[in-house]
Amino acid sequence: MGVAAAQLPPPGGLVVDHVSHFVPDLGAAAHALEALGFAVTPASAQQTQDGPAGTSNVCVMLEHGYLEFLAPDSATPGADTPNAQRLRASMQRYPGVHLCCFGTPDAEGEHRRLGDHGFGPLPIVNLQRETAEKQIAKFHVVRSAPEKMPEGRVQFVQHLTPAALWRPQHLGHTNNVVKLACVFAVADDPVAAGARWARFAALLPRPAGGYVHLAAARGHVLIGKRDSWSELLGDAPAAPALAGYALECRDPTILVSRCKLLGLALRRIRDNLYAVLLPDALGGAWLFGTRQGLGLPT
Repeated sequence: MGVAAAQLPPPGGLVVDHVSHFVPDLGAAAHALEALGFAVTPASAQQTQDGPAGTSNVCVMLEHGYLEFLAPDSATPGADTPNAQRLRASMQRYPGVHLCCFGTPDAEGEHRRLGDHGFGPLPIVNLQRETAEKQIAKFHVVRSAPEKMPEGRVQFVQHLTPAALWRPQHLGHTNNVVKLACVFAVADDPVAAGARWARFAALLPRPAGGYVHLAAARGHVLIGKRDSWSELLGDAPAAPALAGYALECRDPTILVSRCKLLGLALRRIRDNLYAVLLPDALGGAWLFGTRQGLGLPT
Protein backbone atom coordinates (compact mmCIF):
# COMPACT_ATOMS: atom_id res chain seq x y z
CA MET A 1 0.00 0.00 0.00
CA GLY A 2 1.35 3.43 -0.94
CA VAL A 3 1.66 6.33 1.50
CA ALA A 4 -1.37 8.15 0.03
CA ALA A 5 -3.65 5.11 0.22
CA ALA A 6 -2.49 4.41 3.78
CA GLN A 7 -3.96 7.76 4.92
CA LEU A 8 -7.54 6.63 4.35
CA PRO A 9 -9.37 5.41 7.45
CA PRO A 10 -10.81 1.90 7.58
CA PRO A 11 -14.53 1.44 6.84
CA GLY A 12 -16.48 2.71 9.82
CA GLY A 13 -13.32 4.04 11.52
CA LEU A 14 -11.57 7.33 12.14
CA VAL A 15 -7.96 8.49 12.07
CA VAL A 16 -6.34 11.63 13.46
CA ASP A 17 -5.78 13.18 10.04
CA HIS A 18 -4.16 16.53 10.79
CA VAL A 19 -3.82 19.51 13.09
CA SER A 20 -3.66 23.16 12.09
CA HIS A 21 -1.69 26.06 13.51
CA PHE A 22 -3.28 29.43 12.83
CA VAL A 23 -0.43 31.75 11.90
CA PRO A 24 -0.15 35.37 10.70
CA ASP A 25 2.62 34.80 8.12
CA LEU A 26 2.95 31.65 6.00
CA GLY A 27 6.43 32.63 4.83
CA ALA A 28 7.73 32.93 8.38
CA ALA A 29 6.03 29.64 9.32
CA ALA A 30 7.59 27.83 6.35
CA HIS A 31 11.03 29.22 7.22
CA ALA A 32 10.73 28.02 10.82
CA LEU A 33 9.61 24.55 9.70
CA GLU A 34 12.45 24.21 7.22
CA ALA A 35 14.91 25.21 9.96
CA LEU A 36 13.47 22.35 12.03
CA GLY A 37 14.20 19.88 9.23
CA PHE A 38 10.85 19.61 7.44
CA ALA A 39 10.05 19.66 3.74
CA VAL A 40 7.22 22.21 3.37
CA THR A 41 4.62 22.40 0.61
CA PRO A 42 4.21 25.69 -1.30
CA ALA A 43 1.47 28.07 -0.16
CA SER A 44 -1.96 27.29 -1.58
CA ALA A 45 -5.24 29.25 -1.40
CA GLN A 46 -8.36 27.30 -0.40
CA GLN A 47 -11.68 27.44 -2.23
CA THR A 48 -15.17 26.27 -1.28
CA GLN A 49 -18.34 25.73 -3.32
CA ASP A 50 -19.21 29.34 -2.45
CA GLY A 51 -15.91 30.92 -3.52
CA PRO A 52 -12.69 31.78 -1.65
CA ALA A 53 -12.41 30.21 1.80
CA GLY A 54 -10.40 33.22 2.93
CA THR A 55 -7.42 31.13 4.01
CA SER A 56 -4.18 29.77 2.55
CA ASN A 57 -1.94 27.07 3.90
CA VAL A 58 1.43 25.39 3.84
CA CYS A 59 1.70 21.79 5.02
CA VAL A 60 4.12 19.21 6.34
CA MET A 61 3.03 15.87 4.90
CA LEU A 62 3.97 12.89 7.05
CA GLU A 63 3.90 9.16 6.42
CA HIS A 64 0.91 9.12 8.79
CA GLY A 65 -1.16 12.30 8.87
CA TYR A 66 0.04 15.86 8.33
CA LEU A 67 0.54 19.29 9.88
CA GLU A 68 -1.19 22.34 8.42
CA PHE A 69 -0.29 26.00 8.92
CA LEU A 70 -3.20 28.22 8.05
CA ALA A 71 -3.22 32.01 7.52
CA PRO A 72 -5.73 34.58 6.30
CA ASP A 73 -5.55 34.95 2.52
CA SER A 74 -4.88 38.60 1.73
CA ALA A 75 -4.07 38.08 -1.97
CA THR A 76 -7.35 36.67 -3.33
CA PRO A 77 -10.21 39.11 -4.06
CA GLY A 78 -13.21 38.46 -1.83
CA ALA A 79 -11.14 36.51 0.68
CA ASP A 80 -12.13 38.48 3.81
CA THR A 81 -14.67 35.81 4.65
CA PRO A 82 -16.28 34.88 7.99
CA ASN A 83 -13.87 31.92 8.02
CA ALA A 84 -10.88 34.27 7.77
CA GLN A 85 -12.33 36.53 10.45
CA ARG A 86 -12.74 33.59 12.84
CA LEU A 87 -9.14 32.58 12.18
CA ARG A 88 -7.90 36.07 13.09
CA ALA A 89 -10.00 36.06 16.27
CA SER A 90 -8.52 32.71 17.29
CA MET A 91 -4.97 34.02 16.80
CA GLN A 92 -5.75 36.99 19.03
CA ARG A 93 -6.62 34.57 21.82
CA TYR A 94 -3.35 32.61 21.58
CA PRO A 95 -0.82 31.66 18.87
CA GLY A 96 -0.61 28.02 17.90
CA VAL A 97 -2.86 25.01 17.36
CA HIS A 98 -6.56 25.71 16.86
CA LEU A 99 -7.78 22.82 14.72
CA CYS A 100 -7.96 19.05 15.13
CA CYS A 101 -9.31 17.05 12.22
CA PHE A 102 -10.41 13.43 12.14
CA GLY A 103 -10.27 11.58 8.84
CA THR A 104 -13.48 9.74 7.94
CA PRO A 105 -14.58 7.55 5.02
CA ASP A 106 -18.12 8.99 5.21
CA ALA A 107 -18.57 12.74 5.60
CA GLU A 108 -22.33 12.57 5.08
CA GLY A 109 -22.67 9.89 7.75
CA GLU A 110 -20.68 11.97 10.24
CA HIS A 111 -22.85 14.99 9.44
CA ARG A 112 -26.03 13.02 10.16
CA ARG A 113 -24.61 11.57 13.38
CA LEU A 114 -23.53 15.00 14.67
CA GLY A 115 -27.03 16.29 14.04
CA ASP A 116 -28.55 13.33 15.88
CA HIS A 117 -26.29 14.02 18.89
CA GLY A 118 -27.02 17.74 19.16
CA PHE A 119 -23.79 19.17 17.74
CA GLY A 120 -25.54 21.43 15.24
CA PRO A 121 -23.35 20.59 12.22
CA LEU A 122 -22.83 23.29 9.64
CA PRO A 123 -23.44 22.48 5.97
CA ILE A 124 -20.78 20.19 4.49
CA VAL A 125 -17.98 22.22 2.89
CA ASN A 126 -16.64 21.09 -0.49
CA LEU A 127 -13.09 22.34 -0.06
CA GLN A 128 -10.37 22.30 -2.69
CA ARG A 129 -6.99 23.80 -3.45
CA GLU A 130 -4.39 23.61 -6.19
CA THR A 131 -1.14 21.84 -5.36
CA ALA A 132 2.36 22.73 -6.52
CA GLU A 133 2.00 20.03 -9.20
CA LYS A 134 -1.13 21.81 -10.55
CA GLN A 135 -3.39 19.05 -9.29
CA ILE A 136 -6.64 19.83 -7.50
CA ALA A 137 -6.88 18.39 -4.00
CA LYS A 138 -10.52 17.91 -2.99
CA PHE A 139 -12.14 17.28 0.39
CA HIS A 140 -15.52 17.10 2.12
CA VAL A 141 -15.31 18.87 5.50
CA VAL A 142 -17.80 18.51 8.37
CA ARG A 143 -17.80 21.12 11.15
CA SER A 144 -20.02 21.55 14.18
CA ALA A 145 -21.36 24.81 15.52
CA PRO A 146 -18.24 26.47 17.06
CA GLU A 147 -19.63 26.63 20.59
CA LYS A 148 -20.24 22.87 20.65
CA MET A 149 -16.50 22.05 20.64
CA PRO A 150 -14.92 25.05 22.39
CA GLU A 151 -11.38 23.62 22.50
CA GLY A 152 -10.93 24.55 18.85
CA ARG A 153 -12.15 23.87 15.36
CA VAL A 154 -12.72 20.13 15.76
CA GLN A 155 -13.91 18.62 12.49
CA PHE A 156 -13.96 15.70 10.06
CA VAL A 157 -12.48 15.43 6.58
CA GLN A 158 -13.10 12.93 3.82
CA HIS A 159 -10.16 12.94 1.42
CA LEU A 160 -11.24 12.57 -2.19
CA THR A 161 -7.77 12.91 -3.77
CA PRO A 162 -5.10 11.78 -1.26
CA ALA A 163 -2.56 11.06 -4.01
CA ALA A 164 -2.56 14.78 -4.86
CA LEU A 165 -1.29 15.59 -1.35
CA TRP A 166 1.06 12.82 -0.26
CA ARG A 167 3.72 13.27 -2.93
CA PRO A 168 7.23 11.77 -2.58
CA GLN A 169 8.95 15.17 -2.83
CA HIS A 170 7.06 16.36 0.28
CA LEU A 171 7.89 13.36 2.48
CA GLY A 172 11.68 13.54 2.75
CA HIS A 173 12.07 15.16 6.18
CA THR A 174 15.66 15.23 7.38
CA ASN A 175 14.51 15.21 11.03
CA ASN A 176 13.04 11.67 10.80
CA VAL A 177 9.50 12.70 11.83
CA VAL A 178 6.98 10.20 10.42
CA LYS A 179 3.67 10.43 12.28
CA LEU A 180 1.16 12.72 13.95
CA ALA A 181 0.64 10.55 17.03
CA CYS A 182 -1.55 12.43 19.52
CA VAL A 183 -3.40 15.74 19.93
CA PHE A 184 -3.50 17.53 23.31
CA ALA A 185 -6.69 19.29 24.43
CA VAL A 186 -7.01 21.59 27.46
CA ALA A 187 -10.17 21.49 29.59
CA ASP A 188 -11.10 22.59 33.09
CA ASP A 189 -13.04 19.33 33.49
CA PRO A 190 -11.28 16.65 31.42
CA VAL A 191 -13.87 14.00 32.25
CA ALA A 192 -16.79 16.09 30.99
CA ALA A 193 -14.82 17.26 27.95
CA GLY A 194 -13.72 13.69 27.25
CA ALA A 195 -17.33 12.51 27.27
CA ARG A 196 -18.23 15.28 24.80
CA TRP A 197 -15.30 14.47 22.48
CA ALA A 198 -16.32 10.81 22.68
CA ARG A 199 -19.85 11.65 21.53
CA PHE A 200 -18.48 13.90 18.81
CA ALA A 201 -16.10 11.29 17.37
CA ALA A 202 -17.88 8.08 18.45
CA LEU A 203 -14.78 6.98 20.37
CA LEU A 204 -14.45 5.41 23.81
CA PRO A 205 -13.01 7.69 26.56
CA ARG A 206 -10.64 6.05 29.02
CA PRO A 207 -9.00 7.51 32.14
CA ALA A 208 -5.21 7.89 31.86
CA GLY A 209 -3.82 9.33 35.07
CA GLY A 210 -4.98 12.93 35.20
CA TYR A 211 -5.98 12.80 31.54
CA VAL A 212 -8.76 11.32 29.43
CA HIS A 213 -7.58 9.26 26.45
CA LEU A 214 -9.41 8.60 23.19
CA ALA A 215 -7.89 6.24 20.62
CA ALA A 216 -8.81 6.36 16.93
CA ALA A 217 -7.90 3.68 14.39
CA ARG A 218 -4.72 5.76 13.94
CA GLY A 219 -3.73 8.43 16.40
CA HIS A 220 -4.92 9.56 19.80
CA VAL A 221 -6.41 12.50 21.71
CA LEU A 222 -5.44 13.31 25.31
CA ILE A 223 -7.51 15.78 27.33
CA GLY A 224 -6.10 17.31 30.51
CA LYS A 225 -6.05 20.41 32.68
CA ARG A 226 -3.88 23.40 31.90
CA ASP A 227 -1.60 22.80 34.88
CA SER A 228 -0.90 19.25 33.72
CA TRP A 229 -0.06 20.35 30.19
CA SER A 230 2.07 23.26 31.39
CA GLU A 231 4.07 20.94 33.60
CA LEU A 232 4.64 18.49 30.75
CA LEU A 233 5.12 20.88 27.82
CA GLY A 234 6.48 23.99 29.52
CA ASP A 235 3.40 26.13 28.84
CA ALA A 236 -0.20 25.76 27.68
CA PRO A 237 -3.08 28.11 26.83
CA ALA A 238 -6.02 28.54 29.17
CA ALA A 239 -8.94 26.16 28.73
CA PRO A 240 -10.69 25.49 26.46
CA ALA A 241 -7.87 25.09 23.96
CA LEU A 242 -5.53 22.82 22.03
CA ALA A 243 -2.09 22.82 23.65
CA GLY A 244 -0.08 20.97 21.01
CA TYR A 245 0.55 17.43 19.85
CA ALA A 246 2.97 14.52 19.76
CA LEU A 247 5.14 13.57 16.80
CA GLU A 248 6.67 10.13 16.30
CA CYS A 249 10.24 10.05 14.99
CA ARG A 250 12.32 7.14 13.83
CA ASP A 251 15.15 8.79 15.75
CA PRO A 252 14.74 12.15 17.56
CA THR A 253 18.45 13.04 17.53
CA ILE A 254 18.36 15.37 14.52
CA LEU A 255 15.26 17.22 15.69
CA VAL A 256 16.85 17.64 19.13
CA SER A 257 19.89 19.21 17.43
CA ARG A 258 17.74 21.51 15.30
CA CYS A 259 15.81 22.72 18.35
CA LYS A 260 19.05 23.44 20.21
CA LEU A 261 20.52 25.35 17.26
CA LEU A 262 17.40 27.52 17.14
CA GLY A 263 17.57 28.20 20.88
CA LEU A 264 14.12 26.73 21.56
CA ALA A 265 12.94 25.78 25.04
CA LEU A 266 13.72 22.05 24.84
CA ARG A 267 13.43 19.57 27.70
CA ARG A 268 14.32 15.88 27.85
CA ILE A 269 11.54 13.99 29.61
CA ARG A 270 13.00 10.47 29.41
CA ASP A 271 14.90 8.33 26.93
CA ASN A 272 13.75 9.14 23.39
CA LEU A 273 11.12 11.66 24.51
CA TYR A 274 11.40 15.47 24.44
CA ALA A 275 9.14 18.50 24.88
CA VAL A 276 9.68 21.77 23.04
CA LEU A 277 7.93 25.13 22.90
CA LEU A 278 7.74 26.22 19.27
CA PRO A 279 8.90 29.58 17.89
CA ASP A 280 6.50 32.50 17.66
CA ALA A 281 6.06 31.97 13.91
CA LEU A 282 4.31 28.64 14.70
CA GLY A 283 3.07 28.76 18.30
CA GLY A 284 2.16 25.75 20.41
CA ALA A 285 4.25 22.87 21.71
CA TRP A 286 5.38 19.40 20.71
CA LEU A 287 6.24 16.19 22.40
CA PHE A 288 8.44 14.18 20.08
CA GLY A 289 10.24 10.90 20.26
CA THR A 290 10.25 7.30 19.13
CA ARG A 291 7.14 5.15 19.39
CA GLN A 292 8.62 3.55 22.50
CA GLY A 293 9.52 6.94 23.96
CA LEU A 294 6.02 8.30 23.43
CA GLY A 295 4.56 5.25 25.18
CA LEU A 296 1.48 5.18 22.96
CA PRO A 297 0.11 2.07 21.28
CA THR A 298 0.22 1.88 17.50
